[in-house]
Amino acid sequence: MCRSIKTLRPPYADDVTDDDIRAAALQYVRKISGFRAPAPHNAQAFDRAVEEIAQSTAALLASLEVRGSRRSA
Repeated sequence: MCRSIKTLRPPYADDVTDDDIRAAALQYVRKISGFRAPAPHNAQAFDRAVEEIAQSTAALLASLEVRGSRRSA
């Protein structure tokens, strides 16, 4: 996949921010779409995909249970 997307779950990352999640979503959408920046007629679809993937990523990270790691609630 994208080498620049880093693992965002403990113990690999602590204090993951919304910006970290959005950056990973953006890299993913760039990779699968083949666009670094979409043309104006594709911008809305591109931005919507980034937001949806960021939301799904945040939900996934919030629901993961990692053995040997404490989750802060």
